Amino acid sequence: MEDCALCRYSERYGSKFKWTRPDLFKKELGEDLENDSNALLKILELCGTWDPEQDEKLKTLEELLKNRHPNEKVIVFTQFADTVRYLEEQLKVRGFDRLAGVTGDTEDPTKLAYRFSPKSNDADIKPEDELRVLIATDVLSEGQNLQDCAIVVNYDLPWAIIRLIQRAGRVDRIGQDAETLLIYTFLPAEGVERIIQLRARIRTRLDENKEVVGTDEAFFEDDRADLSILEIYNEKAEIFDEEDDVEVDLASQAYEIWKRAIDENPSLKKIIPNLPSVVYSTKSYKGNEKGSPGVLLYMRTGEGHDALTWLDQEGNIITESQFQILKAAECLPDEPAIPRRANHHDLVQKGAKAIAKGESNVGGQLGRPSGARFKIYERLKNYAEQVKGTLNYSPDLIKTIEDIYSQPLLQTATDTLNRQLRAGVSDADLTQIVINLRDDNRLCAIHKVVQKEEPTIICSMGLKTMEDLPKWF
Repeated sequence: MEDCALCRYSERYGSKFKWTRPDLFKKELGEDLENDSNALLKILELCGTWDPEQDEKLKTLEELLKNRHPNEKVIVFTQFADTVRYLEEQLKVRGFDRLAGVTGDTEDPTKLAYRFSPKSNDADIKPEDELRVLIATDVLSEGQNLQDCAIVVNYDLPWAIIRLIQRAGRVDRIGQDAETLLIYTFLPAEGVERIIQLRARIRTRLDENKEVVGTDEAFFEDDRADLSILEIYNEKAEIFDEEDDVEVDLASQAYEIWKRAIDENPSLKKIIPNLPSVVYSTKSYKGNEKGSPGVLLYMRTGEGHDALTWLDQEGNIITESQFQILKAAECLPDEPAIPRRANHHDLVQKGAKAIAKGESNVGGQLGRPSGARFKIYERLKNYAEQVKGTLNYSPDLIKTIEDIYSQPLLQTATDTLNRQLRAGVSDADLTQIVINLRDDNRLCAIHKVVQKEEPTIICSMGLKTMEDLPKWF
């Protein structure tokens, strides 16, 4: 074999990657890859073998866990799965035994979340099986209750700032008993900081958002005491909509609504599940929500997906945002029910047909229109329509679209696809990349086969203005 940097790299690290045949690429790409490999090997030769004993960042984390917070529960977030594995291994060597790491490759992340935070998840975990330290990628930054813990460590900074807020949101939730939450963030060394100016860029980004005022939360230690990230955390004014990789944690939001309701009125735990399908009600529409009077519909599709949609009085779909629909449905227990509109059931029927045809996004589970999952789904769905009847219209394409529709993207897939979107990838190339990710089990968090059943209308809510009400009401 030719003695080149690329060859040596493939010999030394070949088992870590899935290799593609070189004849599929242009010659220039091979030359560029060899130049990159040479540069990387020079860096490796210059730095030598990594010595964890010289890792000052690791030592600082060890000191924080051992001396500053020796007994409290701590969750450590990092951007990379390799870092999770490295920290888990090194901290266990240093005597931390009630510790585990969680990545997208972990078989059951929820089980470890329960072991770390059993109280907030109502989990029956023996004291000796509880975890004190949890190290995780952003696979745990959404959809998990971790409020047994009040200390969050950002071992590194993600490029999407909203990820920091989502990480804090795992512990800053209903059921958190601590009066103060501690958020530690590791920043680059001063030399690196001068080069990439990450701290300045984050500070500028926060300062540019007019919403960031009003409480005593500080992002950096030397920030003004009134510099707040509360409004960002509450996603006010959609100030982070331009972030391509943000998917709102709406499943947790819906769970919190339910949890709050049954805490205030435990009888609902029995009443709600026993309600018949197709149950409906109508409330007064104040006109201060985005949207218009009409009908909110909650339905379970034949594939088992939960679907929400909001139709106006003419039967047109108003929004695909689950957040907006939940806000529109919000009311107090003493909210009076009013007579339904005459075409209530007709609107429900139109909504059900729209969901069945895929015209309405399933309950916001694709995320915001600015998110990667929503964009990828729409691009692939449109591409499938264009190539229908050709060889490119394959079962793999259809199955991939279905997986994106029903299952969350892995963080690594989100990052990869966002880069492709920003680079202006064509529909054909994008489709092939997504299919390849699925084939390698690197696209979605879970792969499961769901037996198709009859769709079910769970419930609906009509929205009427005062002008719509009978004069006698």
